[in-house]
Amino acid sequence: MVPLLDDERIDYLLAEDNMHIIQSPTVFSFSLDAVLLAHFAYVPIRKGNILDLCTGNGVIPLLMSRRTNAMITGVEIQERLAGMAERSITLNGLGNQLSIIRGDLKEMKDTLGHSAFDVVTCNPPYFPTPKTTEHNKNEYLTIARHEVYCSLEDVVKACKLHVRPGGKVSMVHRPGRLIDILTLFRKHNLEPKRLQFVYPKRNKDANMILIEGTRDGKADLKILPPLYIYEDDDTYTKEAEDIIYGRE
Repeated sequence: MVPLLDDERIDYLLAEDNMHIIQSPTVFSFSLDAVLLAHFAYVPIRKGNILDLCTGNGVIPLLMSRRTNAMITGVEIQERLAGMAERSITLNGLGNQLSIIRGDLKEMKDTLGHSAFDVVTCNPPYFPTPKTTEHNKNEYLTIARHEVYCSLEDVVKACKLHVRPGGKVSMVHRPGRLIDILTLFRKHNLEPKRLQFVYPKRNKDANMILIEGTRDGKADLKILPPLYIYEDDDTYTKEAEDIIYGRE
């Protein structure tokens, strides 16, 4: 058994799964966007190298390990979150496949190398940096949610730097940043290839987007069918349920 700190707890990674993850209500707990990104992203099945930026408590590498035998590296700037991710890897006996690097994604060139990964994923901070007076009292949440240590362009530049030519970059974000993402992808030679809008319900506006680009790819964007999370009676749709419960 791995040690737990303060208010940390061990949760099931998915409702019908034997994998576990260390979480904390005051430090970090994963949400639906991470689960959707881990499902959406292309992964090589047998071998390869995958990089997950802004990895938090390692939820995306853990989820993707269910689909691939590739080596997966997570990068996290917050020491406490990186420690949670490392202990979750140990908890699940995945130390031979998954690893965590503590550091700033803007300064990983010497550590990770150039064009070294087949796939790069990222669930980045969604919101522009707020004024200091607007920061969440919880510093962990402020850093995770706001562009305090990295901007959207910093993230896209890092993705381009580390993915190989022809490799894929997948990201989850808010619809309001879609134009920014498309512009930055093109600027940094990541050609948008797949885009999916995620809706809480059929009669609601989209509240998430999933997007994939290919480094140095040719223009050819495919808009995937919409993903609806809840039925009108607030139960999960069949598609969302299969993703969330790990049935696909």
